[in-house]
Amino acid sequence: MDKERIIALDIGDRRIGIAVSDPLGLTAQPVETYTRVGYKPDVRHIRSIADQYQTNRILSGLPRNMDGSEGFQAEKVREFTDQLEQAGFEVTFYDERMTTMQAESILIEGNVRRDKRKQNIDKVAATYILQSYLDSEAAKARKEQEMDEEQRGEELEFEDEDGNIITLSFVDRIEMDDGNTYSLFDKLSDTESEFLVLLETEDEDGESCFEEIDDQDVIRAVCERYLKLGESS
Repeated sequence: MDKERIIALDIGDRRIGIAVSDPLGLTAQPVETYTRVGYKPDVRHIRSIADQYQTNRILSGLPRNMDGSEGFQAEKVREFTDQLEQAGFEVTFYDERMTTMQAESILIEGNVRRDKRKQNIDKVAATYILQSYLDSEAAKARKEQEMDEEQRGEELEFEDEDGNIITLSFVDRIEMDDGNTYSLFDKLSDTESEFLVLLETEDEDGESCFEEIDDQDVIRAVCERYLKLGESS
């Protein structure tokens, strides 16, 4: 199933390298190196590319110092991405330390002449940023899937708001559009199977824990998402 594409940007003072993910969200492809004119025309140009690929998602490289702190260049990148967010884009950042050096190495290994390297380094850097992000997200998804598979069917005891101890069997973990992650459990019973939806959160010590939710609309949406994911798998 196709995913929403991501437009990646390597934002510099004079140029912006632009790359895009493939429809499956697996590989990054270079688009162009754009010469900047000004905030408004720059945003319009990126909008035209985003419309071409039918996406609203932007991944921006964020230059950090080697100690992880943000400096003047990062501030300028954030100023530009603020303009993108005001234009309705959904912006995500990715640490781009060493990206330009990696892009330069790729071009040198490809026997690209020095003058051509200058013309292409920004879009290669954007491609490298995007591919690194896609790879890290894929690795994270694989790890979460492995954890879910190990946990699926695992039983635990949970004390409800009335003080009753109930035995639960883990079914699945569901990420929702509200930014929260919910765990779906089967309430083990001799008579019937009943789902219980709990919000994954942290206690005061930062330890993972579960919280009961009373919003029936949220519970219904989580269950519907689970059933829909089951149909598509």
